[in-house]
Amino acid sequence: MPPQIERRFHNSLVTIERRDKGAPVLSGYAAVFYRAGDPATEYEIWQGFKERVMPGAFDACLAAQADVRCLWSHDSRQVLGRLPAGTLRLSVDATGLKYEVDLPDTQAGRDAIISVERKDVTGSSFAFRSERITYAEEGQTEIRELQVVTLIEVSPVAFPAYDGTSVGVRASNLDDLKTELSARHAQRKALERSRDQVAVQLMKLTLDS
Repeated sequence: MPPQIERRFHNSLVTIERRDKGAPVLSGYAAVFYRAGDPATEYEIWQGFKERVMPGAFDACLAAQADVRCLWSHDSRQVLGRLPAGTLRLSVDATGLKYEVDLPDTQAGRDAIISVERKDVTGSSFAFRSERITYAEEGQTEIRELQVVTLIEVSPVAFPAYDGTSVGVRASNLDDLKTELSARHAQRKALERSRDQVAVQLMKLTLDS
């Protein structure tokens, strides 16, 4: 079964740039990478459970020139740009995943210009499938680290919440995360039991020798 599609919402200002003799360009950061010591780059999904987008998470996907789209507020009926068409451009820097889209002369494109310039729409989101995840523990907090993801789409959105203290996650994604975490805990307990059994056997061998 393929990984579920997940969405994250990031509270980073999107802007409109009007370039000479070209379509207006909307740009922003769809995701921000974790930086050690910067709590604003890790995101609490619930108490005791945080998530980090690790540097390099998008590298394989971008190198493969995946068929990524930019949608208006995640609506697949309102496409603003597409990577293979050259109307969407993606890049990574020290901050995170940046996107630029040449807005089309459609109702969605015109709505995007007005809403962003009025600051009615201020944030971004990205949809992805997780390909490689690692976990870390810091005190009583468990950290989910997105190491490699397949990017599906980016979107300007009206309700960003990915701001270092909370994360916008759909209810279905929360259920998936809870299932994933439960499976991890079960695997860890099974490993601990296996280690205990090995230790007991080693002790018996030592006493018998």
